[in-house]
Formats: sequence, structure tokens, C-alpha cells
Amino acid sequence: MRMAKGMVISMRLSNNPYELKKTAIIAIFASVAVVLGIVESLIPFTVAIPGAKLGLGNIMVLTCLFYFRGRDALTLIVLKTLLTSFILGTFSTFLFSFLGALASFIIMFLMVRFGRNEFSIYGISVMGGIMHNVGQLGAAAIVLGTTSIFYYLPFLFITGVVTGIFVGIATKYLTESLNKLALFESLGLQQVGR
Repeated sequence: MRMAKGMVISMRLSNNPYELKKTAIIAIFASVAVVLGIVESLIPFTVAIPGAKLGLGNIMVLTCLFYFRGRDALTLIVLKTLLTSFILGTFSTFLFSFLGALASFIIMFLMVRFGRNEFSIYGISVMGGIMHNVGQLGAAAIVLGTTSIFYYLPFLFITGVVTGIFVGIATKYLTESLNKLALFESLGLQQVGR
């Protein structure tokens, strides 16, 4: 402990092995999400719709939602968005990515939390893809000062469905593989989605 301006500040790491392992796993998930974002930026995904992309980093976000708490997935989103924006873009890139990721997170979190047995991993992922696009359009409307940008919504709805299915398939394979790892078994982590 040390004193700073009359306050006691404690800077201790948790002695709880579960918390340390969980933190390490979330950091690994965030790192993989950043790498997937960089790889995605190198893929010539030529669609005539501005803002349409594969959303590969969302594989890790959705996986995190299935294993950990919502705040852990939100931490992953902030790390992924900040690091990817620093590496690949500008503040506007951060704004678009963060608002899209936040909208996606909210709907996926609610579906996992309250509809665990009602929604498939594919349905959750598709809704996440759609809401990511809605969030990005919201950011565009703020930056451009117009709501006319929402005429892209039907096209982005379709790309959200297609990319959401792809992310859902990838997440299903990833979670099935993670369930077989001794680390996930020792932590008592089990996939909560179908």
C-alpha cells in the first residue's frame, strides 16, 4: 500500500486463481479479436455498401458472452475497439466501431442473459450483426448530422444477417473446441448457448 494525497491506495493482484485465469483468458480473447480485426482489414471484402464488413472480432465477443459475465465481454469490446482503432484508424473509426460494438453487445447480452434456452447461437449472432450495423449508422448520423444515412439500413440488415450467420457458425465451432480443454473444465466454464 502507498499513500497518495491522504488516501490509501491498494494495488494488489487477486490471490484468487479463478479470477487470475479468467483475466488471462479475457486478455487472450481480446488479443485474438484484435488480430482478427487486422486480418479482416486485409481481406478485400468488396461490397458496394459502406460500412459492411465480416465482423471477425465478434467471434471472440460472442464466445466471451457465452462463458463469462456481461462486464467481462464489455471489457473485451473496449480493449478490442481501442487497440484496433489505434492500429488501423482514427477517432472516427473508434466512434463507429465502438457504437456498433456497443449496440451489438447490448442485444446479444440480453438474448444470452434472458433467452438462454429460447435463442440459438446463430440467432444471437445474427441480431448482434444487425445491431452492429444499426449502431454504426447511428454513429454516421451523429458525425454527418443527418438521418438520411439510414437509407442504407435495408442493405446493412442483409449483410448483418449473412455475417451474423458466419460469426455464429465460427463461434459454435470455437465454443465446442473450448469445452474440451482442461482449462475450461477446471474453471467450471461451460457454454451456455445452443
